[in-house]
Order: sequence, then structure tokens, then C-alpha cells
Amino acid sequence: MKLGLQLGYWGAGPPQNAADLVAAAEEFGFDAVFAAEAWGSDAFTPLAWWGSETSRVRLGTSVVQMSARTPAACAMHALTLDHLSGGRFVLGLGVSGPQVVEGWYGRPFSKPLARTREYVSILRQVMAREAPVRNDGPHYPLPYQGPGALGLGKPLKPITHPLRADLPIWLGAEGPKNVALTSEIADGWLAIYYAPRLAGMYDEWLDEGFAKSGRNRENFEVAATCQVVVTDDPAAVRAMLKPFVALYIGGMGAPGMNFHAEVFTRMGYGEVVQGIGELFQAGRKDEAAQVVPDELVAEISIVGNAEHVREEVRRWEKAGVTTLLVGCRDVASIKALSEACQ
Repeated sequence: MKLGLQLGYWGAGPPQNAADLVAAAEEFGFDAVFAAEAWGSDAFTPLAWWGSETSRVRLGTSVVQMSARTPAACAMHALTLDHLSGGRFVLGLGVSGPQVVEGWYGRPFSKPLARTREYVSILRQVMAREAPVRNDGPHYPLPYQGPGALGLGKPLKPITHPLRADLPIWLGAEGPKNVALTSEIADGWLAIYYAPRLAGMYDEWLDEGFAKSGRNRENFEVAATCQVVVTDDPAAVRAMLKPFVALYIGGMGAPGMNFHAEVFTRMGYGEVVQGIGELFQAGRKDEAAQVVPDELVAEISIVGNAEHVREEVRRWEKAGVTTLLVGCRDVASIKALSEACQ
């Protein structure tokens, strides 16, 4: 099992100890460091800044939001960071949700699967650099010929030669169609709130995509976000995690379209999801956190002493996970986790 340090996205300001965490991840054998974005800090800049002090760990985005950048602009970020890191960059993408896409980026959210397919196709063309980049699809036409076009657009190849034509592209996906698309067109799946109990269901979704593309699992990665904490007080840690779970269930999506909530509903927590959503929408966030069951938190996290962590990591690995994306707040936690997972 590989470990990836998830720096996440910033709150009101940048985290104070991120550089120390990245250095510790490199020192204690983590495979990668990831950064994310929501509607504040971006994911590329922290990797360039803190990753410049590293020489071994992979540097990945988990995730960058597709609506934030055109495919060509995203490809420019990716090929630049791949060169600067000596071929250590992993591009993780996600469609986000309608609240962010339409409310923050001012773009339409409709047809996310079709948009993803076009986006990845353009990225592949840029990285291959075999011909000027073209796309006839309706979402990202190249050259652009829509309203306001002068008709002077010219298909181009990137000036900078990408370091790798096969730069890995991973997709953040939650629903069955999106996961199947991921295994069809991408190199890895960024799974949020993965539950080993449902591995058989996930395998069916993945196999559907593999069957369409002729690809297989041999070089496909499954990176699951999972809070892994070595502790002698698991109850206290689970209590700390509940507000974050409640936020994603009740506050990180629109009423009637919350992909995170749907994940937990598929896990069998439909009534709990409804209750959390109602409390959260009423502004009763503390009560919403209290409704989150212990067993739900236990399904999506690994919390306990070192022996328990080792056993659970093996269980997640048998379920098909190749990388655990973990959030650690201090160097001691990174060291303890590395030792427990050996």
C-alpha cells in the first residue's frame, strides 16, 4: 500500500506547517503529496512551492476543478509542473458540483460526463504533441468558432515539449457512470469516502469501463481518501471527524444534487443522510455532526492503535486500493503512520 499526503485546500490562510509536512512525507517514505482546491487557494501553486524542496515524492492534484481552466490551460500547468519536478506530476481532475461550477466559475454544469471525456481527450492530445490540437465537441471546441469568434483561430501544438506523453491523469469520481468513465479513459481513480465493504460494487463499475477501452487493472491506480490515525483513543478521533463528514453530506452540494450524500446513501445510510441534510440546511451544524453514526465513520477511516491500523490497511489493499490519501496535521503523525503501514 502506498501513502499519499493530502494537503487539501486552504482555509482563511495558508497552513503554517505545510513545508514541514511535505519534508516529512519525503523522509518517511510516502509515495506522493497532493493538493486540492475548492473556491479559494488553487492546487498547482502549493505543489510548485513546497514540492520544489522534494526530489522523490510524486506531486499530484486531488483535485483540480475542470471548470476552473480550459483543457489547454490545464495541460500547460501539468506539463510545466512535470518538467519542474522531473516527471513526478500526477494530474487529478474533477467536475466539482453545480453550486461551485455555476456559482463560482460561471460555467454550465450540464453533461459532466461528456465534458470530462472531451477534456481528457484534449489533454492527451497536448501531451502527445503529435499534431495541432483540435476538438469538434460542443463543450471545448478547438478552434473556437462560436458566438463572438473572429474566425482566425489556428490549431496549435504546445511550444514546450511535454516531458511525458503518458503523464498520469486520475479522475475524482463518485457515481457508477463516472467511475466507469474513469476506468475507460483515465489512469487512476480518486475515490472519496471509499468503503471496502462495497468493493464488489466498485469492481463492477470499474470493469465496465475497462471492457469498453480494452484497458485493465495492471497499471490502474485506486487512490482512496482515508483518514488514517494511529491512536489509543479512537472514539475521540472519530468525534473530531464527524463535523467534516456532516459538512460534505449536508453542505457540499445543492439540495437534490449532492454527490457526496449519494455516496453515503449507496452505503445504506439513507435516513442518516436525510437527517443530516435537514439539520445542516437549517443551520444546525453541530447537531448534524452528532447525528453521524460511529459505524459510518469507521467504514471510511482507519483509526486505532498501530496493530489495528496495519490490519485495516491490509484489508483496504485486498479491496483494491493501491494508495491511501491521508491528512496529517504534524510530523509525528506522518512518522507514526509510516511505521504502522510498513
